[in-house]
Amino acid sequence: MRGRTLSAGVALAVFAGMTVTLAAQPVTASPTTATVARPIAAPAAALAAPDISVSNVQAHLTQFNAIASSNGGNRRAGSAGYTASLSYVKTRLQSAGYTVSEQYCSSCTYPSNNLIAEWPGGPADQVVMFGAHLDGVSAGPGINDNGTGSATLLENALVLATQNPTMTKRVRFAWWTDEEQGLNGSRFYVNSLSSTQRGYVKGYYNFDMVGSTNGGYFINRVSSTTAAPLKAYWDSLGLSPEENVEGQGRSDDYYFQQAGIPTSGYAAGASARKTSSQAAKWGGTANSAYDPCYHRACDTTANVSATVLNRAADGVAYALWQLAVSGGTPSCTGGQVVGNGGFESGGTPWTASSGVITNASGQPARTGSYKAWLSGNGSTSTESLYQSVTLPAGCASYTLSFWLHIDTAETTGSRVYDRLTVQVGSTTLATYSNLNAAAGYVQRTFSVAGFAGQTVTLRFTGTEDSSLQTSFVIDDVTLQAS
Repeated sequence: MRGRTLSAGVALAVFAGMTVTLAAQPVTASPTTATVARPIAAPAAALAAPDISVSNVQAHLTQFNAIASSNGGNRRAGSAGYTASLSYVKTRLQSAGYTVSEQYCSSCTYPSNNLIAEWPGGPADQVVMFGAHLDGVSAGPGINDNGTGSATLLENALVLATQNPTMTKRVRFAWWTDEEQGLNGSRFYVNSLSSTQRGYVKGYYNFDMVGSTNGGYFINRVSSTTAAPLKAYWDSLGLSPEENVEGQGRSDDYYFQQAGIPTSGYAAGASARKTSSQAAKWGGTANSAYDPCYHRACDTTANVSATVLNRAADGVAYALWQLAVSGGTPSCTGGQVVGNGGFESGGTPWTASSGVITNASGQPARTGSYKAWLSGNGSTSTESLYQSVTLPAGCASYTLSFWLHIDTAETTGSRVYDRLTVQVGSTTLATYSNLNAAAGYVQRTFSVAGFAGQTVTLRFTGTEDSSLQTSFVIDDVTLQAS
C-alpha cells in the first residue's frame, strides 16, 4: 500500500450457488504477448465457487520471499526482485492458458512493467477486473504488502483455469508496478484505455494487504452495489466488515474510480491501529497496528495471518463466480427454507435431543404451543437441535431469523457458565450465555448469503454446567431467501 492519501467513491451488481454439508462446534463470543490454447469448456453445471487453498497461496508468498532474498532483499518496482516476481507470475499464468501481456510504464518513477492476464471466455465488452500491486518497498521483501494480494489473485486465476467454467463475463487479472511510488502503474494503465475500453470494464476489484497479522476485515466502498459479493461472503462468516477508511485513495482502485469505473476490494489494514471494538469483534490486539511490519524489513512470510489470508482468498473466488461464471446468478426461487420453524408439527424435519421440542408450561412459546427448549436442567448437559436446509442460488437476500428467550438462575453479572451456540455449517454465527438473560423473546437476525446454493446444517447447541439452570428457548425460526 502506498503511504500517502488521495480520495474515494462508486458502483455494480451480483449473487450465487454451491453444495456442501457442514457441521457444529461451540465457539465463544491475497506489451509482450503470449497465448496458450484454452482447454474445452467444462459443463455449466459446475457452479460452486471453489475453496481456494491457503497453502497454495502461501507457497506463492514463499516464492516471493525467496525472490527478494536473492535480489537485494526487496521487490521494489524496477528492481531485479520485481522483474523476477513478474516472471514467476507470468510463467504460471501462461502455463494455465491465459492470454498474458506486459505493459511498460514509461512514466513510472521506476520504469517497469504491469502484467495483464485475461481468461479467454465471456464477452470482451463485459469485463470484470481483479488487481493487486506486485511491487514492494525497498526496505524489505514486501510479503503482506503486497505479496498477499498478488498471491491471492494468482491462485484464484490458476483455480479458474483448472475449473474452466462457462463464463458470462470476461475476467481480467492485473499485477501493477510502481504502486508504492504513487499508484503509477495502475494510473498508466487506466490512462492508456480509450473511453470505449473503459466502458467495457464493469467493475474493478483491488486487493492490497489481505493477510495482516493483527488484521481487520475492510472493504472498499463497503455499502456499494459493487462490494455486495465481497461483503456477502464475509457476512456469511459473521465478520461484520467495515469501510476501508485507512486505504481510501491509497491503492490502485483510485484511478479506476476517478475514471468512472465501479470499484471495491478487500484489505486487512496497514499502519493504523486496531480499536478496542474491532479487537472485541475480530480478535487481535487493540491499539496496535494492523500490520506491525508495514514497510519494514520484517514484512516476510512470518508477517502473515493464514486465517485472514484464507478468508480473503475464498471471498475473491466467491465474488468471481457470482460476477462472471455461468449459473453464478440463476433466477431466485426464494421463500422459507426452514421446515417446521414454529415446532407445531412435531419433530420433523428437526433432529433434537430428547424433550427439546416441547409444549411444557415451564417456559412459554412465543406463538402457538410448542417451542424448542435447550438446557434449563441445572446440571451438566449438552443438548442440540438441528436440520439440513438448502438455500436456493441466485437470490439477493438470505436472512436467518429466530426468536430467543434466555432465562437463568445464575446470579453472576460477569461470568459465563451456560452457552447456546448458533451455527450454519461449520460457521458459528453467534454464542449466547447466561449473561444475555432477559425478559421475553428477542429476535435475532443474520445474513447467510455466503451459503447461497448450498445444503448446510442449521444447528443450535446448548451447554450447561453442574448447577443453576439457564434456559435457551427458541421459537419461530425462519430462513428467507428473496
